[in-house]
Amino acid sequence: MRDESCTRPWIANAIAAIEADVQRSADTHLIRAELPMPGDVQLYLKDESIHPSGSLKHRLARSLFLYALCNGWMREGKPVIEASSGSTAISEAYFARLLGLPFIAVVPQGTAPRKIDAIRFYGGDVRFVECPTELDACCRALAIETGGCFLDQFTHAERATDWRGNNNIAESLFSQMAKEPQSAPDWIVVGAGTGGTSATFGRYIRLRGDLVARTKLCVVDPDGSAFFDGYAKNDPNTEGRTSGIVEGIGRPRVEKSFVPTVIDRMIRVPDAASVAATLWLERWLGRRCGPSTGTNLIGALALADELAGAGRRGAIAALICDAGERYAETIYDPAWRTAQGLDLAPWSDALAAMENSGRFNAGLAQAAR
Repeated sequence: MRDESCTRPWIANAIAAIEADVQRSADTHLIRAELPMPGDVQLYLKDESIHPSGSLKHRLARSLFLYALCNGWMREGKPVIEASSGSTAISEAYFARLLGLPFIAVVPQGTAPRKIDAIRFYGGDVRFVECPTELDACCRALAIETGGCFLDQFTHAERATDWRGNNNIAESLFSQMAKEPQSAPDWIVVGAGTGGTSATFGRYIRLRGDLVARTKLCVVDPDGSAFFDGYAKNDPNTEGRTSGIVEGIGRPRVEKSFVPTVIDRMIRVPDAASVAATLWLERWLGRRCGPSTGTNLIGALALADELAGAGRRGAIAALICDAGERYAETIYDPAWRTAQGLDLAPWSDALAAMENSGRFNAGLAQAAR
């Protein structure tokens, strides 16, 4: 039997370093957004971009590192390996540097250049694959070759996150909402990348009996992603494709961390709608956000329009997943948008019309309940 005693002091020090990082990082802000909304609906945006590594994935990376450490998978001096479209890898590179570990990110070709720069800034090595379906196999081969730890976010996200509390994203948001005019939102809107964030929100709402009848969870999904069709068909074997436009959410398969039974609704959002909403939000928020924030916004506007149509007041909370600076060469570049064949005009027109009419005609292709 292998003697693990020599690794125990290192594990203890590693966990202490991660817990110290938690104490240094203030909780993320909840913004009461002052922008046009259908009817009398207030939008709240939880700004996850202010984490030290710049995105919502900071929470996930911290949880995955602790999970791997406590399971005995991580070893001193051995690489940490992850499959990612960028943001998770950036956050994991941050924690790997914190612990003095090598980090290897396996990413799809076409990942935003500034995300690659950020991974390398934290000392990470980047390996590219042509086809997103090859990510896992590449990571597993690297783990065998190097003796490293494949964190495998798409399998472990929902189980690594402490959904019961411990200042997770759900507990944090509801605590911040408590003193607002409406103390709990009608809807929470999130995207699905691993499924970990939606699982955390959905479980926490059910854990809090006072929230079950007040707050529902909507997951928005980009065009072509397997999550939406898998949910609509109740088929975990559904296949799709990833979006090269909206990085970080949407998958070619229904991942193991996706928990459909805690979701109340899914909405499929066209890529052009996500980009148009992200550019529109910049004007009202005074700052740039990533495209998955635009996906969340389209879902929030569609739900707000339904509330308005029913003559109801309400509140909706969604996430700012990461900052827009990472996408300067992609969605914020008109030439890049043209090269991708994105027609933003119908969605930009719908957003402009909402400013005048107070109603949002989403025209979404599909919506599952």
